[in-house]
Amino acid sequence: MSDNKNGIDKGLIRDLANILNDTDLTEIEVEQDDLRIRVSRAATHYVQAPVAAAPAAPAVAAVAAPVAAAPAARDNSDAVPAPMVGTVYLSPAPGARAFVEVGAMVKEGQTLLIIEAMKTMNQIPAPKSGKVTEIVVSDGQPVEYGEPLVVIE
Repeated sequence: MSDNKNGIDKGLIRDLANILNDTDLTEIEVEQDDLRIRVSRAATHYVQAPVAAAPAAPAVAAVAAPVAAAPAARDNSDAVPAPMVGTVYLSPAPGARAFVEVGAMVKEGQTLLIIEAMKTMNQIPAPKSGKVTEIVVSDGQPVEYGEPLVVIE
């Protein structure tokens, strides 16, 4: 491992943080042998524990400073919030046309996107009719509860 002290590969953590910033993801996790590193926008976590099923061993956890500053606040009054934690899909199948596009007019109840949660595909309907002015998330992106998905004016 490069640049390590006590088994922590600082170069790998920096690389993961850069990937997080470059892709606008909120979280990324890597697992190698008995090492698992998870980097999120809130904090960087380091946990070393056996990956394979084995008797529970004490885990070491350390929380570092935030990876990046929070993005600028936006007006979310017209945004459709995520009703659950999961992974966003903008189309019904890989390679298929997206449910909606920026500039499209949508009707109340029309499917905007899908959030996969616990291996279940949940269609997210438009809460009101209007024009889609922004799609805040990208295909395959993990989302948290309440996170803005689509802006409808």
